[in-house]
Amino acid sequence: MLDSFFSLFFSENIQTAWQLIKDYVYVWMPIVLFALFFQLYVRYIRTKWIINQGWFLLELRLPKEVRRSPAAMELVLHGLFEPVVGTYLDVFFGGQVRYWFSLEMVSLGGEVHFYIWGQKAWKNIVETRIYSQYPDAEVVEVEDYALKAHYDPKTMKMFGAQMSLVKADAYPIKTYIDYGLDKVGDEEEEKIDPLTPVTEFLGSLRPGEQCWIQILIQSHRKEGLEDIHFFRTPAWQEGAKKVIQDIIEKEALEGPPSMLNLTKTQQDTINAIQRSLDKHAYDTMIRVMYFAKKEDYDSIKGMGLIGSIRQFGSNNLNGIRPKWFTSTGIAYPWQDFRGIRKAAHQTELMDAYKRRSFFNIPYKNWNGKAFVMTTEELATIFHPPGTVATTPSLTRVSSKKGEAPSNLPI
Repeated sequence: MLDSFFSLFFSENIQTAWQLIKDYVYVWMPIVLFALFFQLYVRYIRTKWIINQGWFLLELRLPKEVRRSPAAMELVLHGLFEPVVGTYLDVFFGGQVRYWFSLEMVSLGGEVHFYIWGQKAWKNIVETRIYSQYPDAEVVEVEDYALKAHYDPKTMKMFGAQMSLVKADAYPIKTYIDYGLDKVGDEEEEKIDPLTPVTEFLGSLRPGEQCWIQILIQSHRKEGLEDIHFFRTPAWQEGAKKVIQDIIEKEALEGPPSMLNLTKTQQDTINAIQRSLDKHAYDTMIRVMYFAKKEDYDSIKGMGLIGSIRQFGSNNLNGIRPKWFTSTGIAYPWQDFRGIRKAAHQTELMDAYKRRSFFNIPYKNWNGKAFVMTTEELATIFHPPGTVATTPSLTRVSSKKGEAPSNLPI
């Protein structure tokens, strides 16, 4: 009867395909069922492993004078790089995944805070790394500010976005080295810190307003069976080398492919890419949110937030831009009846932020794709600002500390 029904509406080719599906159901059905079961199994064991890890949130309270360049934070991030997942037993039976961290800059009514979030097993290592580079700072474990916050779309408004790179991962953003912050001996007032516009924006918020910037990082690696990927994915370095070759071959001036035939800008671009190849790299996702009660909300602050990160970009290198907004796909009133879709986007973004979830379930690759940033790039967009940053509401320690706590592990 079903065959007769199909014959009325579908062509002979479709009928033949339907017949093959029926004839070989004993072949494809077990494969489909196994694939579905395996996905559910992986989801279950990974969820269990993640829940059992526990987490920490450390606040970095800065000394009044920070004389270290962002290279110090780069060394901190260098020490957190751990691309190894574990044994096949750990992965397929224990659910282990790569550890990940969240670097966060937050304004709570104009009070600016720097946080680092991670799995509990890494807490002492993170503290040790920070104290080794910033001995005058205070590193304090605090309650999670995000879990205290409650967003109600009925009484509040939100601007939220997830970011991406403007160009391919191979091109680095404009880093602290490009701004000359790696040079020793410059007077503090002569330095140009690209993070200053961010901290100034965060410090400009009024009581009742909040702005959260989250930089999720996970050690980059060539993924394979250890990551439950049955086909290996290439590491970013392979793409970077290809970009260099393409610049030399396709963008050179007239003549045979050679560095000598490149323009100064092209040479600088290649030098920047080559410098990145010597650095550890992280898979990265950046989220930003600004929200407040309706009576306190200032719609222009959302654009101000995006504008505060534009100085990390360069025409010949890379930049950071919004890729997804909470209003994405909602251009006209009839596309979102009574604001239901936008409210759902905002609620999900808030939940994903609180869970620090992007590389794994429940928000794996949610509304975006991870991009690659080196330790140099990450240290540029997240580091304790020096006294050149005059933001009065930036949390700083009132007096110098003599040394790091003696009971920290070495």
